[in-house]
Amino acid sequence: MSLFFEELDYRPTPIGALSLRRRRDPVSNEDYYEIILGDAYLMSSRFTVAEEELSTLGLAAVSGEGLDVVVGGLGLGYTARSALKDERIASLMVLDALEPVIDWHKEGLLPVGRDLTADGRCRFQLGDFFTLAASDEGLDPQAPGRKFHAILVDIDHSPSNVLDPKNAAFYQPDGLMKLASHLQPKGVFALWSNDPPADDFEAAMAQVFPHTESHIIPFSSPLNDVEETNTIYVGRL
Repeated sequence: MSLFFEELDYRPTPIGALSLRRRRDPVSNEDYYEIILGDAYLMSSRFTVAEEELSTLGLAAVSGEGLDVVVGGLGLGYTARSALKDERIASLMVLDALEPVIDWHKEGLLPVGRDLTADGRCRFQLGDFFTLAASDEGLDPQAPGRKFHAILVDIDHSPSNVLDPKNAAFYQPDGLMKLASHLQPKGVFALWSNDPPADDFEAAMAQVFPHTESHIIPFSSPLNDVEETNTIYVGRL
């Protein structure tokens, strides 16, 4: 393997082959990590600003102490690590449907995993976020009916560009209403999207959450030297 590229792991999953890769930037001499599903890039540690802002903006909308929080989608771990910087968090459950991703963090293949596994407030939970969100039992398989102060989600590319067609129902008013039933009073739902703010999803959010905001997050792309943007949606009961 080249010093500048290494495939750290490769595993089949029910939704396609999953690959963890490390690349070294010859200019900065920094390592970057990528998760690839099939032929599609899921995420890269080159671009983490919006993933971190998902936690920052979502938790800024939550009042109180002793917060119980869910992160839907572990990925490279930047959303979870950013959330743990908030000292108000009592517990953080990170849900992911892909067991290899959880294993990579536990095994130390991903640098952020060391921070997550060392923090006693953080727990990894294998499970399909969308199935659990639609259930009456809720998001925590170990505590049916448990409610959370915040649910932060970064799984699909956007509400209209999903990894699995069955996820699409989540982004409709009925799906969001079911999700809201797993929140504490005045609880917060926040969502990362790769696309600009979408009128139809903002309308669906407004049907469920009395207070909604859409934040455009700019970041610089070192690959093509242009500014790009992601979107963070925030809804509060």
